[in-house]
Amino acid sequence: MKVYFDNAATTPVAEEVLQELSDVLRSHYGNPSSIHQQGRDARSLVELARKKIATCIGAQSSEIVFTAGGTEADNLAIHAAIHDLGVNCIITSSIEHSAVYNSIKKQKEAEVLYVKFSPQGEIDLAHLEELLKSATGKVLVSLMHVNNEIGTILPLDKVSALCLQYAALFHSDTVQSIGHLPLNLSATKIDFVTCSAHKLHGLKGTGFLYVSKKNKISAQIIGGGQERDIRGGTENVPGIVSMGKALSMSCAAMEEDAQKVKGLKDYFYKELQAIGAMVNGSFENASPYILNVSLPKTSSSSMLLFNLDIEGIAVSGGSACSSGSHLGSRVLTELGVDSEVPAVRFSFSRYNTKEEVDFVIEKLKKICK
Repeated sequence: MKVYFDNAATTPVAEEVLQELSDVLRSHYGNPSSIHQQGRDARSLVELARKKIATCIGAQSSEIVFTAGGTEADNLAIHAAIHDLGVNCIITSSIEHSAVYNSIKKQKEAEVLYVKFSPQGEIDLAHLEELLKSATGKVLVSLMHVNNEIGTILPLDKVSALCLQYAALFHSDTVQSIGHLPLNLSATKIDFVTCSAHKLHGLKGTGFLYVSKKNKISAQIIGGGQERDIRGGTENVPGIVSMGKALSMSCAAMEEDAQKVKGLKDYFYKELQAIGAMVNGSFENASPYILNVSLPKTSSSSMLLFNLDIEGIAVSGGSACSSGSHLGSRVLTELGVDSEVPAVRFSFSRYNTKEEVDFVIEKLKKICK
């Protein structure tokens, strides 16, 4: 049996998405900027996908900017906040996704303040308010909705309320939550949110940045004025259309899928506890799609991921974005997790089954003896 439990890194493309993609590739190959019929057809598909996406998250179509993925969207949001909206102070955390953490760390224009968090990765809202009170100038708060390594959930409503109270901009990396958890931007005021299609059974290389209509930003990628002059370059029509399909499917089945996946996660963790696993982060206040655990240390701990791979089990030791690094997980280090103990991130999708969980448990019992 082959088991794929690394859906936080990427998800398999849904069959319905593949069918839609095939139709676009075969029949709608025009450039959306061209004025002839084929171009207008392609433009129509792009705008229909934009409308579908906006509807799913309670936004307006004009607030959706298509990008090549979540990393570009995060970078565009941070760049725009500084260079277009006058931000000179950024409040963030040291357990953000690398697309945010490194982007903020490398910029030189704004002061950076780091908010405290609990050992479970939950942001200290009282400390956040202290930082907002003491900050001077224009402030951007950048905190992710669902942590990509441990799954801990940020209370978006509470952070949004604090940002509104202190007139701060709010950016949230929602790559691990869009399509999985409810998000209504007409009710929860956020300035920027990001999405990557391949995290919800769409294609790699496609994403979007939501930009609240009150914020006017300029391009970081300069080109022919596409995306209302916010993101130059010919639009990726197949990727955009398939992303609209993937997100619409995820939103339509969100509650049903979440309940199914939570049942798998609860069962899995109960079985893992029997072999001495301990959760990293919060089990209760976490996405049902992510479970990060430390397993008992054995003589073969350093080969755990390799041994699981040999057994046909695909999992991760942390973020796939840092898989080429030998420094370990920055997030787990910041949480104080013992680096000598093997930590594994299991992440699920609607396509996973109880039989797969049982298979993984059986193999772990053998490996962890």
